[in-house]
Amino acid sequence: MRITSDLSDAAVLRELGERIGQHRLQANLTQAELAAQAGAGTRTLERIKAGGGTETTSLIRVLRELGLLEGLEQLVPEIPASPIARFELRGKRRQRATGRRRKKTTQAPSKPWAWGDE
Repeated sequence: MRITSDLSDAAVLRELGERIGQHRLQANLTQAELAAQAGAGTRTLERIKAGGGTETTSLIRVLRELGLLEGLEQLVPEIPASPIARFELRGKRRQRATGRRRKKTTQAPSKPWAWGDE
């Protein structure tokens, strides 16, 4: 199954768990062996395989043991700064978003303006 934005969170977690399970089998590791190598519990691996939630650090440890950690680079790639942004920041790192600016809308008066209506 392809992971797309149309899938629910639960479906994405199940698919990730299934893929991690396939990689574990490909490496010819039992759940107990992988859990021991990753410093996680076998119950943690069972939850990952079933698509349940787990701590991010546990997932990172499992991915590292399976040789899949570099895949996170593709998952969340680093965004290169544009030359203009580098100039404006002068070596500093951006830390806040400015938010979206709303366009000012001018409301038309309910009746046309005339002298003496101040």
